[in-house]
Amino acid sequence: MTSTKDDFNPFEDPSVKNLTEQSAVNQDSVETYNPFDQSRTRKQIVASERDSSVNNPSSNSAVHSPEMQQPSQNPPPYTQAAGESAMTSDLQRRQEELERKANELQAREARLASSPAAGSGKNWPPLPAKCCVGPCFYQDISVEIPNAYQRTVRLMYYMWIFYSFLLFLNMLGALAVFIANGEGNTFGISILIFFLFSPMSFLCWFRPLYKAFRSDSSFNFMVFFFVFFFQFIVAVIYAVGIPNMGACGLLNGITILSQGGEHTVSVYTVGIIVIFIGFLWAIDAMVSFYMLVKIHRMYRGTTASFAKAQEELASGVMRNPHVQNAAATAATQAAQQTFNSAASGLRY
Repeated sequence: MTSTKDDFNPFEDPSVKNLTEQSAVNQDSVETYNPFDQSRTRKQIVASERDSSVNNPSSNSAVHSPEMQQPSQNPPPYTQAAGESAMTSDLQRRQEELERKANELQAREARLASSPAAGSGKNWPPLPAKCCVGPCFYQDISVEIPNAYQRTVRLMYYMWIFYSFLLFLNMLGALAVFIANGEGNTFGISILIFFLFSPMSFLCWFRPLYKAFRSDSSFNFMVFFFVFFFQFIVAVIYAVGIPNMGACGLLNGITILSQGGEHTVSVYTVGIIVIFIGFLWAIDAMVSFYMLVKIHRMYRGTTASFAKAQEELASGVMRNPHVQNAAATAATQAAQQTFNSAASGLRY
């Protein structure tokens, strides 16, 4: 009996048979390959793509993915045209702003030309056209005052209006005191103060302030500081309410409440009114001090100075025609006397 080891045939192994058959098929395909056969070529390409997709499924998904098939869209590069368009828009915006300001100036000039005071150049106070007294000053804060100081000048103008209204209230309070207890000194002085201080405050501190900011005048700044500080002191005195000084203040109100006798309702009412006016005077004093300090800081930021104020005063005095005539007359008389004395000395 022959052994199993001797009967073993290595060519009958299944793996070896598969390799032999595959090599035979490949050899046959190489020998029978026709490059001009399009159908065979197409089938081989399809078969190779199928084998590659089976062996590598990730590559298959990558090939057939619609995102990968679409061409990538690159972001638009920054070009010089984009920078020029941004610069053009900025220039166009600035041009529109300049045109708007020019239109505002033209409208303002047209409004000034059509105003009733355009012929005389004066528009304040705004009196009716049929009034026997015409305007005395030309005043336009938005035209004559620089933009950096317009808000301050307007606040001071409103403060002058409040100060004049407070003087009127003080006169009414003094009238109430006169009716309540028959004291006439406070009422008489309050009338004088109202008709004197209302116009003088406008002429002595608001107009100098207006001209100081309009033309950067050191002399007008000095006048404003001197007069407005004096008004601040007066406001403090009136807030205290010293008797017989024409002021309705705290002391006068307390005195009226304490001297009421039977303390009727009218006396209490007058005392409360006087104390309320005293509080208004205190508010005016505090606001005056605040604005005085603020304007002094603005004054230090300008080119104004005390030496410049002296120069403006001297030049203003010398430009006065009356002073010029007086100086010319004095110089003529002095020259004539010198000539006469010289002539008399030659004679002897």
